[in-house]
Amino acid sequence: MTTNVVFGLLRVAILAAALAAANGEIADYTLAAANTYVWIGQGLLGFILLWGNNELAERVRSGDVVVDLYRPWHLQSALLAQDVGRSGFAFLTRLAPPVVFGMVLFPFQFPETLAQWPLFGVSAVFALVISFAFRFLIDVSAFWLLDNRGLYGFWNVTSGLLCGLTVPIAFFPGWARDVLWLTPFPALLQAPIDVFLGHGNPLEVLLYQAFWAAVMLGLGHVALQRAVRKVVVQGG
Repeated sequence: MTTNVVFGLLRVAILAAALAAANGEIADYTLAAANTYVWIGQGLLGFILLWGNNELAERVRSGDVVVDLYRPWHLQSALLAQDVGRSGFAFLTRLAPPVVFGMVLFPFQFPETLAQWPLFGVSAVFALVISFAFRFLIDVSAFWLLDNRGLYGFWNVTSGLLCGLTVPIAFFPGWARDVLWLTPFPALLQAPIDVFLGHGNPLEVLLYQAFWAAVMLGLGHVALQRAVRKVVVQGG
């Protein structure tokens, strides 16, 4: 929680300096909108767990995943349910505190209508599902790679920029924005922030997220089915 707030303060200072140099507004982001973007983003970071713990990949490497595969469940669905439970606790400890901190101490852009609040909640849940689907695919790659820490390292370096955590995607050149919104990356963070700020049509954003949630979960299911056709774990 403390780390989230400290990094939030650093990001607020950088964006405030950029806005001051740009006469107070960049791509529909005023100072209040930029502050809101930072604190909502800092809160969502722990809620969606953008950078996961690689636990499933570790179980693949150790061979313990065989026990998981013997259980009478669908492994992907079980891990998704676990992640949803984790996010409920993260809402109280990782999302709400930095957002409240930002609301109290900085200029903050609240939703213009009451409907934006529940729509933001739905968008955040979609973001959680898509984040899980990304992390699950990376974990499942351990069935083939055995050690996927390099892939996770690449994800940790690039995902923050592509999803809108580092800077708002609206700050990107036009061609880069268009390309990124054809991918699932903005659905992780930029989409729920846009819903909260009222940027764009919220229903279109939610449909975009729902589409990528279905696609990414489907890819994870296919990858898991291919992985378990013949399971070879270290040690035999």
